[in-house]
Amino acid sequence: QVQLQESGPGVVKPSQTLSLTCTVSGSSIIVNQYDWTWIRQPPGKGLEWIGAIDYRGVTYYSPSLKSRTSISRDTSKNQLTLQLSSVTLEDSAWYYCASLEVVSYKYDYWGQGTQVTVSS
Repeated sequence: QVQLQESGPGVVKPSQTLSLTCTVSGSSIIVNQYDWTWIRQPPGKGLEWIGAIDYRGVTYYSPSLKSRTSISRDTSKNQLTLQLSSVTLEDSAWYYCASLEVVSYKYDYWGQGTQVTVSS
């Protein structure tokens, strides 16, 4: 059973950098089984794909967020990190990490999510 747990600050000031961590258990992030993905959902809106990192450490980003997004990993801790710079009020959302199974292309597992509010 794969488990994902997001963590990070609940409130970030405008123009600052948001940094979130996803701790993975039950699977290794360096095994070619999942792409590890960040997804968000702003209030009253649908899910938005932010980006992903695969087992090799190769990253993929949403074109609309690419200039502000960085996804990295700590293989010793089996963790992923999302950094989103120059945040605005529109970046307030629930942020989720999820595992995309590379054969079925299904999101098998999701974290519970962490709510981020951008506020001065």
